[in-house]
Amino acid sequence: MFDTVCTIPLPHDLFTQAIHPNEPIVSVGLASGHVYTYRLPEGASDDGEVDASLASLNGFGHVETKWKTRRHKESCRTLAFGLDGRQLFSAGTDGIVKAADVGTGQVAAKIAVPRDPRSGGLDHPCLLHALSPQSLILATDSSALHIYDLRALGPKASPKPQQTYHPHDDYISSLTPLPPTSESTSGFSKQWVSTGGTTLAVTDLRRGVMVRSEDQEEELLSSVMVTGLGTRGTSVGEKVVVGGANGVLTLWERGVWDDQDERITVDWSQGGGESLDTIALLPESVSPGGKVVVVGMGNGGLRFAKIGPNRVIAELRHDEFQNEAVVGLGFDVSGRMISGGGKMIKVWHDKGAPLNEDEEEEEEEQREREAEEGLKRSREDGSDEDSDEDIESSEDEKVSKKRKKRKRNKNKTKPQGNGIMGFSGL
Repeated sequence: MFDTVCTIPLPHDLFTQAIHPNEPIVSVGLASGHVYTYRLPEGASDDGEVDASLASLNGFGHVETKWKTRRHKESCRTLAFGLDGRQLFSAGTDGIVKAADVGTGQVAAKIAVPRDPRSGGLDHPCLLHALSPQSLILATDSSALHIYDLRALGPKASPKPQQTYHPHDDYISSLTPLPPTSESTSGFSKQWVSTGGTTLAVTDLRRGVMVRSEDQEEELLSSVMVTGLGTRGTSVGEKVVVGGANGVLTLWERGVWDDQDERITVDWSQGGGESLDTIALLPESVSPGGKVVVVGMGNGGLRFAKIGPNRVIAELRHDEFQNEAVVGLGFDVSGRMISGGGKMIKVWHDKGAPLNEDEEEEEEEQREREAEEGLKRSREDGSDEDSDEDIESSEDEKVSKKRKKRKRNKNKTKPQGNGIMGFSGL
């Protein structure tokens, strides 16, 4: 389905990545506080013909390093492009949000992250999202959602948030805007779904937290909106797909937020699957048909799940050696998939080969049979009885998974590029 175009090595562990909305540009934030911005070769031309310089097809072209800088004194936690792509917002554990020009990297404005009201200390940022040309959302470890008016930004101003909401009891792990309704006059979203801890919540720009789900008894880590689904029965054809810490995708019908209504098991590993740390929807131009999401896993895997049939149809690996978690995932304007984790980002192109769904379905059924047989054997020998020590160990594992994306300062061998692109400016 996808082939690797290139691997871009990074000097430090990746914390976050952002993909430009309308140009082949990707920016990465590192544990060292550095921000690197790369320009990829152009993709298809306006008439649909592939550009002769497209490295994914003929081996020529370069990944250009547009600029690089140590943007924050400590790790860069999160990045987000403005809706028009002119600014790149970054936030670090130094407690500063910076707005920079995408072309030059020059900082144009700064925001001081509000202190944690409970401790009075730094409240580390965990997520940035440009909701509209006027509104920027900043989420923090204390579960705060700060809303800023971008029109108040300036070289000397450090504006206060217009609104602050607390939709969860734990740090906010993902944020997905809900598409505007037909009654919207601006065309921009004013509501969004967030995940934090074991709950999902819906927040309105003006009215605050509108609804919060029941406790799902599993950490919710990632989310994406899927529209254009069937509208049979009470379904409105729009669902939010949420990735959990135990290898399961849950589907939430828009407007029915108290609890999930469908599940897709992505990883059948015994004892609980790998965490689904990030998720993206395949563009229609590269989808094999229907609605397909790709999830980045805690062990470096990438798995593709088709919504509707609700099953895994393909899998790849971002990291084949270190098993580093996939912490960044998305598609650029040319439909190339960009995955990030460990000390590298990978660029993939759609090779155009259709998926053999019958074969994939057989493999899925085989995995289910193997999982059931393993569970049956464990019950026969009594190994499924939980002791207090086992339960405590399981809780420790959950806590470890929860923070694994933030504690990535291990000294590991720098991966070598194995792609077919050249590099300039690295």
